[in-house]
Amino acid sequence: MQFEKAFIPYGSYWSTPFCRWQGSLAHLHSIKFAAEVAGNALADRKIAPEVFDGLFLGWTVPQQYGFYGAPWVAGMIGAPGITGPSFSQACATSGRVIASAAMEIEQGTHSAILAVLCDRTSNSPHIYYPNPLGIGGVGDKEDWVWDNFSHDPFAKNTMVQTAENVAKKAGIDRAAQDEVALLRYEQYLDALKDDSAFLKRFMVTPLEVEDSSGRKVINTVEGDEGVFATTADGLAKLKPAMEGGTVTFGSQTYPADGNAGIIVTTKEKAAEISRDSAVVVRLVSFGQGRAEKGFMPMANVPASRQALDRAGISIKDIKAIKTHNPFAINDVFFARQMEVDVSAMNRFGSSLVWGHPQGPTGARLIMELIEELVLSGGGYGLFTGCAAGDTAFAVVVKVD
Repeated sequence: MQFEKAFIPYGSYWSTPFCRWQGSLAHLHSIKFAAEVAGNALADRKIAPEVFDGLFLGWTVPQQYGFYGAPWVAGMIGAPGITGPSFSQACATSGRVIASAAMEIEQGTHSAILAVLCDRTSNSPHIYYPNPLGIGGVGDKEDWVWDNFSHDPFAKNTMVQTAENVAKKAGIDRAAQDEVALLRYEQYLDALKDDSAFLKRFMVTPLEVEDSSGRKVINTVEGDEGVFATTADGLAKLKPAMEGGTVTFGSQTYPADGNAGIIVTTKEKAAEISRDSAVVVRLVSFGQGRAEKGFMPMANVPASRQALDRAGISIKDIKAIKTHNPFAINDVFFARQMEVDVSAMNRFGSSLVWGHPQGPTGARLIMELIEELVLSGGGYGLFTGCAAGDTAFAVVVKVD
């Protein structure tokens, strides 16, 4: 399916800086924090909450009272008359939320949807599951983030093992991974030039951080927090994360906290609330894919091919590519399979460098994709990112 009626008003999106877990955002309730940021962002853009007839919420790490989901967020931003679904599709959550919003616009069931994406990997829930048949009636327990990073119940492996599986099968050595990790860091430095001019096109900064009561400002976050200064020598000194492996902590991302928002609406409403009505951003298509069991980084390829097929274009028509790359291996494999230059991908960096809060990661990458296309004169752009369960999601946009 190719979308014809779903648009993103230029500039009608925002992202907080992303902060490494246990950093400046670690104490904040992710849903309430996202609602506060969204309310302020809408006011800054002079967009009244009344313009929306739907709100879609994406999050993957449970928070207290998260049961009330999107309707709660709608109430907190001053739109108590609207509702909508909550989505959780691991690291593909942003893509799913935006694609689902686009489908609603395409079908005419909604005219303007606010998509809010948020997560806090810090201090994730420690969940107890009652089990009366357990020894002594003792139940089962789970650390929501860490245990799921460490164990896929279907593939029976860790996340990093999927990267090692691909490295072995595709012949991707450590040198190739370190080369991409260094490249992505250097590309991120371009985003910091001129006082972070690129990031300030969409990022909420400076961001005042309040205490848990919301009564006192305890910190001001000026930009992404936790980014490693990366050098070739530094990467070479790191030990593999798994014994005998090729992936190090320098060639993989890290958990983070943050949130984002993006508006999906009709062409007419997009023109009304856009920061620049001369820039037209259309959602063109989406795709999903799944790799063989235990080979998650490979899934970006079938997801992207499906999105491109639905858009009626080829990879040669794509002017900019952004990837959620939890491992440098993702980009090496994708570039080889899709026959693209790995250095032409992820201008201004990627989640490999600035971290991964799960829910909002893809939304931020789509914002960066749009802004890169605007700076380069428009055209088609592709976002893709892998997700738990050896899956991936992809979105094609077009900027005129």
